[in-house]
Formats: sequence, structure tokens, C-alpha cells
Amino acid sequence: MQRQKLLINGERLKNELERFANYGRTENNGVTRLSLSEEDRLVRDYFCSCCEELGMSIKVDDMGCIYATLEGVEDKPPILIGSHLDTVKKGGRFDGVLGVVAGLEIVRTLVENHIQPNIPITIVNFTNEEGARFEPSMMASGVLSGKFEKSVMLKKTDSDGIVFEEALHASGYAGERENRLKDAAAYLELHIEQGPILDKESLSIGIVECVVGMVCYEIEITGDSNHAGTTPMDMRRDALFAANNLITEARKRLGAIDSELVYTIGRVNVFPNIHTVIPNKVVFSLEARHKNQEIISLVENIIRELPQSSLTEGCAVKATKLWDRDTVWFEKEICNLLEQSAELFGYSHKRMVSGAGHDAQFVAGFIPSAMLFVPSINGKSHCEEELTAWEDCEKGVNVLLETVLTMLSK
Repeated sequence: MQRQKLLINGERLKNELERFANYGRTENNGVTRLSLSEEDRLVRDYFCSCCEELGMSIKVDDMGCIYATLEGVEDKPPILIGSHLDTVKKGGRFDGVLGVVAGLEIVRTLVENHIQPNIPITIVNFTNEEGARFEPSMMASGVLSGKFEKSVMLKKTDSDGIVFEEALHASGYAGERENRLKDAAAYLELHIEQGPILDKESLSIGIVECVVGMVCYEIEITGDSNHAGTTPMDMRRDALFAANNLITEARKRLGAIDSELVYTIGRVNVFPNIHTVIPNKVVFSLEARHKNQEIISLVENIIRELPQSSLTEGCAVKATKLWDRDTVWFEKEICNLLEQSAELFGYSHKRMVSGAGHDAQFVAGFIPSAMLFVPSINGKSHCEEELTAWEDCEKGVNVLLETVLTMLSK
């Protein structure tokens, strides 16, 4: 196929993103579209109608993932473009849906220019990426990649006790296992950054080299409860004081390792949590993320040394590893093509990593994959204030289109 130089229709992209946001739009211009909810069912219906109008064939797999395919000249594994349509509660208008609508706009551009691709192009909507209604996140792509057991996932329940399997069948999107994603030439996922880096550096495009590895521990500190007014300070085994000491020490030591290391204490439980009683137990989580496994190993060494610290106030300290994940590196050749496409248009860009998880990290286990970021204004995401400039959305889809055309021309 002769290589084409095309641009997408930015106004059409904007209008389509706003139409998708109508399915679950909140009073403050955000979106609540939980997985397999009525809003999710309706937006799926609308997505399928858009694809059918373009002459695409539609298949649905046993996890509810939708695959809309524009046939190619040759019956070969397709180029996949996509992301997810579900949101968190009171989320934004761009998270996930941008990657799906990007696929729609690319196919529309090809169709209106009478270009039939050499190989098929498939737009995919993965079910329950957010995990906001049914945990865990990235559920469907996790099943497809063999990371999660389907039988276990089907039994997951939401806060109202509704079982995932029941919700899937009620939505009308319980398809066939034989329709699962198995093979593809490449998977491309356009996503908002969900962080402040591109916006802070006034860049339009981020070429994502990897989803960083991470580790999560639970630290349990056990002391003694006693009366808060009658127990002398030198006779206490205060679990909360010990926790404060260890958190301060952990922050000091972790902060000295590497400037790109991020670490968070996101959950703290204090017992018995009564203002007149000395705390006898504190449990807190400590997670850290970095692209290099060597750095993660240093983090784990520091965490495991905390129980031996002299700062424990006489309390017992136990560090338990809850889970971890390795860094997932994306296909270098595709990353290079994305960068070349950004350079062709003169868009400002940089190579970067993703600290958040995405379907692409699971898909990368069996299909050559890559991700592209566009800026999140003020780094806001998973909230109604989430915003990406329409111009940057357009630039991101242009880069994706050019990359697809380059792939098709080879």
C-alpha cells in the first residue's frame, strides 16, 4: 500500500469524545460509568453502532471485551487500537475512552479517504480496566493474558453484592471464549498521562517505554494498650509512636535512593483508635515503584530492615510482602515509530514511563505493544476536574494514525 500523509478531523474527535461523555456525565462535567453498569451498557451499544456504520464487524469475548474490525486486503493478524470505556466514580471524560475513540477516528479517516488497509485494523474495548466496581483492575486483559483465573474473576462482587458473572450476562455482552484476543501485529494504546510531567514541561506527546515495577508491603507494629493519662512516657510501648518513627526513617532512606523512585503510605489503621487509650497496634501499607529491579530490591532491603531498627519503642514489628510486579517494557520498534511520527509533525515530545497500570502491560505479554501519552492538565485524573486540551488529543491521534500508516506500508 502506498504510504499516505493524513490528518484526523480534530473537531469530529472532540465532538465524539463529548458524545461518549454523555453516557454517565455528572453535574460537574465528569463521568461515572462503572463497568457493566447501565451507563456502560449504553456506551457499549453506542460504540458498536459507530463501528457498524463504518462497515466493521464486531465480536465479543467471554469477558465482555468488544473487538470491532475493519477488514484488510489480506487476512492476517490485525493492528489493534484501544483501551477501555469504564470509569471510576466521578471520573473524567478522557481516561480510557480517548484510546477507544482514537481508534474510531483513525478508521473514519481511512474510510473517508477510501483506504483499505493491507491488514485488518481492530478497535478493542477491554472490560473492567478500572476495577472501580469489581476488583481487581485490568480484569479482562488480565484473564486474556493468563495473569488472572477466569473462574475466580467471575465470582467477584461489587459493594451491593452483585456478582461479576451476573452483571456480565445482564449487560448483554457475555460473548464467546473463541472470540478472545489471541494474535495481532501490534497493540497501540493512546491514554492521558494521569500525571503532571507533560503538562509541567509543556510537551504534547509522551512515548511510554514501560509500565514501572512495584512492590507493596504491610507493616504491623504491636505494642501495649494502657490508660493515656496514668502511664508514664518511659513505661509505654506505643505502637503509633513507633509507626511514626519508622515512617520517618523509611522516608529518609527511600528518598536517598533515586530521584525517580516514588513511594506511598496509603493506608494506616490504628487500634483501638480511642483518644484515651495508648495504641497497641498499627498497620500501614508501604508501596514503591521504579522501572529498575535493582532499585526495587534496595527498597525491599530497607523495608525488611525496619523490624531491626532502634526506633521501635520496644514494640514488635513485622513486615509482610503483599504483592509485587515486574517492569513491563514495551516494544522498542513500535516506540521508535511513535517517536518518528511525533517528529514528523513537529510535536514536542519525550520518552517516559508509566507509574500507573494499563491494559497494555498485560497485552504486552503476548502481543507487541506500545503506549502514547498526552498531557493531563495539572496532572488531574480519576476526578471530575480531569482535562486534556482538545489540541493535544488531536495530536495524539495524529501520531497514532501516522504510526499505523507506517506499519501498513511495510
